[in-house]
Amino acid sequence: MSAQKTSASRTKPVSAVGAFIGFTGFSVLAGLLVTIGVTPAIAVAGVTTTSTIGVFESLPEYIELGDLPQRNEVLAYQGGQPVHLATVYDQNRQELKFDQISDQLKNAAIDGEDKRFYDHGGVDMTSLVRAGVGSLAGGLGESGGGSTLTMQLVRNIKMQQALELPTQEERDKAYNEAVKQTISRKLEEMKLAIGLAKRYSHQQILTGYLNIAYFGDQTYGVQAAAQHYYNKSATDLTPAEAASILAIVQSPNSRNLSDPKFYDANVARRDVILKSMYAQKHLTREQLDEALASKPADYVHLTAPNQGCKAAAGNGSQFFCDYAVQVVREMSQLGSTQKQRDAAWRNGGYTIQTTLSLDLNSAQKDLINAYAPNTEARFNFGGTIDSVEADTGRIVTMVQNKNYNQLISCGKQGADPNACAPATDTGINFNVDSQYGGGEGFQTGSTFKAFTLLNWLQNGHGLNETVSGTPRGFTSYRVCGSTSGISPIYQPKNDSAGEGGNMTVESATYRSVNVAFVNMAQKLDYCDIRKTAESLGVHLAKPRTPLAGYGDDMSKPTTNEIELNPSAVLGTNYIAPLTMAAAYAGIANNGTFCRPIAIDNITNADGKSLGGQPKDCTQAIDPTVAKTAIYAMKKTMTIGTAGGARTPDGFDEFGKTGTTDDADQIWLVGSSTKIATATWLGNIEGRADGTKQSLRRVAGPQGLYSLSRTSLWRQAQSIVNSQYPGGQFEAPTPSAIRGNSITLPNVVGQSGDQARTTLAGAGFTYVDGGTQPGGGAPGSVLSTSPGAGSALSKGSSVTVYTSDGSQATVPDVGGKSVGGARSTLSNAGFGNVGVSEQFAKGDGKNECRVASSDPGPGTNASKDTGITLQLFGNKDGKPGKGCK
Repeated sequence: MSAQKTSASRTKPVSAVGAFIGFTGFSVLAGLLVTIGVTPAIAVAGVTTTSTIGVFESLPEYIELGDLPQRNEVLAYQGGQPVHLATVYDQNRQELKFDQISDQLKNAAIDGEDKRFYDHGGVDMTSLVRAGVGSLAGGLGESGGGSTLTMQLVRNIKMQQALELPTQEERDKAYNEAVKQTISRKLEEMKLAIGLAKRYSHQQILTGYLNIAYFGDQTYGVQAAAQHYYNKSATDLTPAEAASILAIVQSPNSRNLSDPKFYDANVARRDVILKSMYAQKHLTREQLDEALASKPADYVHLTAPNQGCKAAAGNGSQFFCDYAVQVVREMSQLGSTQKQRDAAWRNGGYTIQTTLSLDLNSAQKDLINAYAPNTEARFNFGGTIDSVEADTGRIVTMVQNKNYNQLISCGKQGADPNACAPATDTGINFNVDSQYGGGEGFQTGSTFKAFTLLNWLQNGHGLNETVSGTPRGFTSYRVCGSTSGISPIYQPKNDSAGEGGNMTVESATYRSVNVAFVNMAQKLDYCDIRKTAESLGVHLAKPRTPLAGYGDDMSKPTTNEIELNPSAVLGTNYIAPLTMAAAYAGIANNGTFCRPIAIDNITNADGKSLGGQPKDCTQAIDPTVAKTAIYAMKKTMTIGTAGGARTPDGFDEFGKTGTTDDADQIWLVGSSTKIATATWLGNIEGRADGTKQSLRRVAGPQGLYSLSRTSLWRQAQSIVNSQYPGGQFEAPTPSAIRGNSITLPNVVGQSGDQARTTLAGAGFTYVDGGTQPGGGAPGSVLSTSPGAGSALSKGSSVTVYTSDGSQATVPDVGGKSVGGARSTLSNAGFGNVGVSEQFAKGDGKNECRVASSDPGPGTNASKDTGITLQLFGNKDGKPGKGCK
C-alpha cells in the first residue's frame, strides 16, 4: 500500500436513502453511547439500543498509541568525534513532545477538527448527531462523520499498523479496512477512542495525533511537515503556516504543499481553520486578517527530505552508509528474528554510531577519483580503497570511484534515460559481497598467493627453500587428500618473459613468480590452502552452486566456499576488496583475524545504549607463521613487484600485488601493524566482442593504469597512517625462516649409484637428468639441479646430470716449458697442442715459458679440442733466444 494515503479520507456523497440510513445509524450509536454511559447524556429521540449493545461490548477496549515510526540517525567520526552521517527512515517522521509543538498547531488542530476536544471522552455526541443530520444533505461531513481527534487518531493508528504488516496483500487489506466508511467501522472507531480517552490524557492524545498524521509527499507528523514544507521547526509557526499544515490532514494527496497546483485546495480549508481559530479566540482580528491575506507562495519553502544514504554527509561516504544500514538491520539488538528486526527498524528512533572516519574517507575518495576517473570513456573503469583496523576489524574507510546511485546503469539502446543512472554512477558497492549490495567480486590475482605462502609455512617449510619457477606442465594436484588429474595439462605462465629457474620461496614471493607458487602448492593440499584462506575470512563475494558455476539456478545449493581448480592458488576466485583488506589485517595482527565491523554502537529511541557489533577475533594463523610471511612480503614493497610502495613516514609495511591474466584487474593489498588497506582497479565489464580492455594498454591521469597501483596504495596508506600510526613488525627467528628444510649435499664427481644413495640418505628423491657432455669418468655426476647447498624440503626431487666423459678440464700450464705443458695437457686428455707465433712480453727471466692457453685453464672442452699455447718472449714481445 502506498504511503500516500489520506489519513482521514473524505467520504463520497450518498443517496437520499443512504443518507437516511446513515442518520439512523448515527442515532443508534448516539443512543447506545448514552445507554452505556460513556459520554455526557444527550437525549436522542427514537433510538433503540438493545440489539447493538452486545456488538459494541464485543469490540476491543483499548488500542495502544505505540511507538511511531521515526527517523534513524547514522553517525560517523570526524577528527575522532561523532558527527552526523545520514538520516535513514521508513517514514519521514520526527516525533515531538507536547511542549515542543507550536501552540498555533495545537489550536489549529482542535479548532479545525474537534472544538470540544477537552470536554468529551473520545466521542463527541453533538458532532455525531450533526454528522447524521448533515448526511441528509449528501455527505458525512468534513471530519468523516463526526470524528473527533481521538477517533481520527484511532484511524491513523490502525492505518499505521496496516502499513507495518509484512506482505503487500496484508497491508492492502488492513489499510482498506481501516479507512472504509461503514457503521461497524465507525462503531469500532468510537469504542477504541473511548478506550484511548480513558487510558491517556488529552495532551497525550493530541501529541500522538500530531505526530502520527500523514501530511502528504511521504511526510509524517507535524515536525517533518514543517521541515519539508517550510524548512523550519514545528515549534514556531505562524497562524497561516499552522492552519495550512492542518488543512492537509483530511486530504493529504490533494491539499499538500509540494506543488502549487494544490495551493487553492489547501487555502480553502486553511481559511476555514483560521476562522475557527478566531471564533475560539485563539487569534485576534488583526492576526486573522493577516493570515487570510497570506499566500502559500509567501511561506512555503519546499525542502527535499535530507534522508537516505544518497544524502549522506562527507565525500564518498554513501556506499559505506548503505552497507552499514544493511548490517545494522541484521543485528540482534533490534530483535531475535528478522521480522522483529525489520519492524524495529521501521519504527526507528535509533542512533547508529558507525566506524567510518569521514575525514580519512574523504581524502581517499579524492585519491581514487584521481587514479580511477569515473569519466573514463574507453572502458567501464572501477576502483576501490578499503582500510581496516588490524586489531579490531573496524572499517575505517570505504570508497569507490563511481558515484552512489540506486538507479540501474543502463546505457543500452532503447533504455529510458530518466530511469537509468549515468555511466559515472552505480548502485553496486564494489567493496562488499553481493548480499550487501555488491557484485560478484573480482579475481584477486597474486594477492591470493599470501594464503599459499602461509600454508607452506604452516606445513613446516621455510622461506629459504628452493623451488623452481621454470614453466612446465602440471598433470595433477592434491585436493582434500586425494590426487586429482588435470586434463588438459595445466601450463601456468610467469608474468615476465624469461622468468624462471630455481629460486628461494622468499624470492618467489616478492617477485610473485607464478610457476614457483604452483610448485609450492604441489607439495601442499589445495583444500588446506583454502582452509588457511577461510580462517582469515576469505570467501566468494557471490554464492555459487558447488558444481555449476554461478548459481543462477537458485534451486541448487549455493556456497560462498572458495572454488578449487589448478589455478586457484594464483587468484582466480572472485572476492570482494573488503574481504581481502580484512584478511591481510589478520596477518598483520600476528595471525589473529577480526571480522569486519561497521557498527560501534546502537542507541534506541529511549537513549539506551544497546552496544555495537561484537569484536569477533580468532587466532587463525600461528604468530610465528604470520611473522615469517610478513618478513617475505615486506620485500614486495621495497625490491619486489611493488617496489617504492612503502610510505615515507617510516612505518613498517608489507603487501602483495595481484594482476589477472589479461591485466584487467589490478590489486595491491598491504598493511602496517595498525591498518590494512586494499586497493583495486579494474575493468568491470567487457567490450561488445566479449574481451576486456587490459589496464596495461590504457593510460590515465597518472600514467598507465597498470603501473599506478604502487603510488595509489602508498598515498592511500599515508592517509590512514596520519591518524593510525603503526610500528615495526617483529622479525621471525632464523629457524622459522629456515623451516624444516634440508641442505642438499654435494654429489658432483660421484658415480650415479653413489649419488642416488647419498641423496636418498639425505631424504631426497633422485631424478635422472641424463648424460651430458662433460669431464671426469663417464657416468660420474656432472651437476645437480638445484645445486649443492640449496635448502630443500624432505622428499624434494633432485635432478642429477652425469658426464659422458667426452670432455676434460683444461689444466693450468702457465709458467711451464712447452714440453712440460704438452705433457700435462696430454695427461688431462688433450693431445692436440700447438704454439702461437705471437709472443707475450717477458721480463727477461721467463722467456719461452707458457704465458697462457686457449681455451683457458678450468675450461671444460672436448678432448679433441686444439689447445694453443702462447709463450713469453723478450721485453719487446719478440721471440727469445732458443724459443722454437
